[in-house]
Amino acid sequence: MFTALVLDKTDSFRAELREVDDDFLPEGDVTVAIAYSTLNYKDGLAITNRSPVVRSWPMVAGIDGAGVVLESRHASWKTGDKVVLNGYGVGETHKGCLAGRARLNGDWLVRLPEVFTPRQAMAIGTAGYTAMLCVLALERHGVEPGAGDVLVTGATGGVGSVAVALLAKLGHRVVAATGKAAEGEYLKKLGAVDVIDRAELSAPGKPLQKERWAAAIDPVGSHTLANVCAQMRYGGAVAACGLAQGSDLPATVMPFILRGVALLGVDSVMAPIARRQEAWARLALDLDPALLESMTTEVELGGAIEAAQRLMEGKVRGRIVVKTGG
Repeated sequence: MFTALVLDKTDSFRAELREVDDDFLPEGDVTVAIAYSTLNYKDGLAITNRSPVVRSWPMVAGIDGAGVVLESRHASWKTGDKVVLNGYGVGETHKGCLAGRARLNGDWLVRLPEVFTPRQAMAIGTAGYTAMLCVLALERHGVEPGAGDVLVTGATGGVGSVAVALLAKLGHRVVAATGKAAEGEYLKKLGAVDVIDRAELSAPGKPLQKERWAAAIDPVGSHTLANVCAQMRYGGAVAACGLAQGSDLPATVMPFILRGVALLGVDSVMAPIARRQEAWARLALDLDPALLESMTTEVELGGAIEAAQRLMEGKVRGRIVVKTGG
């Protein structure tokens, strides 16, 4: 028996801890003892039932997990291997990792980099891994340190916090946008050289505005993303990876056809395994463990529901790791 955070909608929606056994687990060729999971924005949506994230019931929450292989019928994995899981519909259509155990498809797993503990891997989680995918997308576009200011929106969130730390470590001049004025010092400790109020970006704006940014990472969407595009310098690039403000994009084509701005979509859920491995390898090189710890809060599995509620109320900064194993 082990404990799992189960979401159910038999009559009305419920999120609760349950004691379950291996028979409750889905099909899969690798069973993992999950040591840590985490709470991302998508996890918050699912646990609080604020968005139709879950598409199969009952569901074990948790789109991320890190731990040790218990059993494997997959050629790439053996008992004792340390692994990381991000996405692939886990916690949405396939029972997830906010539990003591998870049964997964071995093709979805990435070997845990030796420099990271399972706790550190989940302090990174999908949010930090997505931030790294965004950095890689900007690099593939040719964005280099010294090119100009790089904007990170939603900067106190999970994606934003890791993005600020990564970009600063790589030598970029980072500007952070946040609605939490009191978190300015936190963002500057992560590496931001300047902090602006998100209100500068979140309201409807003109199709073209003053050129400000050489590049940007945006997990916010909606008017924020539209304004970021309108403020890009000629030839700049925006890596878009989220919808914290909304899924709409009330923009025009003008930044793209008059300034050559590139809008780079970044998907973390179904990214090819080679790109995942590249992202985790770069995280091992480019993310300062001390900064990662400074943005991380740990809760027990029993505190995950309340922590998810605080996350959705905007009362959390950085990353939340959830201890699921002994």
